[in-house]
Amino acid sequence: MKKILVIHGPNLDLLGQREQDIYGKVTLAEINAQLEKLAAQHQLSLTIVQSNHEGNIVDTIGQAKKNQFSAVLINPAAYTHTSIAIRDAISAVNLPTVEVHLSNIHAREDFRHMSLVAPVSCGQITGFGPHSYLLGLQAIIQLLNK
Repeated sequence: MKKILVIHGPNLDLLGQREQDIYGKVTLAEINAQLEKLAAQHQLSLTIVQSNHEGNIVDTIGQAKKNQFSAVLINPAAYTHTSIAIRDAISAVNLPTVEVHLSNIHAREDFRHMSLVAPVSCGQITGFGPHSYLLGLQAIIQLLNK
């Protein structure tokens, strides 16, 4: 069974409570349950991590190959725009990585338009709310089945 690492970045633990006009009412637990259901349909195993700490995210990505993950699905949240360390970790492990965002980062404030993660990812899915995660996992499934 292939293992997929799912990483939720800072403040995503507050989904359902924070800025519902931007992020909606769906909680992180509900997103995770949808991901688990889709993964099970494709005989995939998910390890899901949420962290508000950049170093924890970097460490988790850095151990991904050692822990025998086949791919990474990541919503780096605010670190999308600021973390060279997360970008470099993704590049270093050289695993298929898909970046996802609930909101359309390109339709928001100017500082959110730049993703440091996108250039080292296979692709970016942004703006489809919780469905962005499912689209991202579907993209990973396609990548792994090539």
